[in-house]
Amino acid sequence: MKIMIASDIHGSEYYTEKLLKAYRASGAEKLVLLGDLLYHGPRNDLPHDYAPKKVIELLNGAADELLCVRGNCDTEVDQMVLSFPIMADYAVLYLDGRMFYLTHGHKYGFDNFPNIRRGDAIIQGHTHVPVLEERGGILCVNPGSVSIPKAGSAHQCLLYENGEFKEVVLG
Repeated sequence: MKIMIASDIHGSEYYTEKLLKAYRASGAEKLVLLGDLLYHGPRNDLPHDYAPKKVIELLNGAADELLCVRGNCDTEVDQMVLSFPIMADYAVLYLDGRMFYLTHGHKYGFDNFPNIRRGDAIIQGHTHVPVLEERGGILCVNPGSVSIPKAGSAHQCLLYENGEFKEVVLG
């Protein structure tokens, strides 16, 4: 299965459009969103082209292709305007013989592993910094941020296929 993994859109219409264009061009079967979809939160500056209502429209147009978990900036009010589920704290996928624990990262993450085993993977967002490394036999993956990258990283997401992750820079 080919999936695209992205996090931390934070209401940017500009980068949501770039993400959806990259997703469609990739041929991926699902777009996994690791939370923080509509709002920027008090610690972040406004992202480029901040327009949460437009992001709602764009994401609702792709609702049947999305798998999403809740970020620390996502609320029940957001769920009322989105036509796909966003309130789960985590999701689990089994791909290529490995369990992938998908979460935003503000509760469980690289510094506070959930109940997973060696050989499993945890995929989180939250920090806005891309990561792809093993820690104690657990694969730790962070796609970075779609709209507000940190630590000098690019606006990006990840593409997963056949056991491999590939960075997709959104410009």
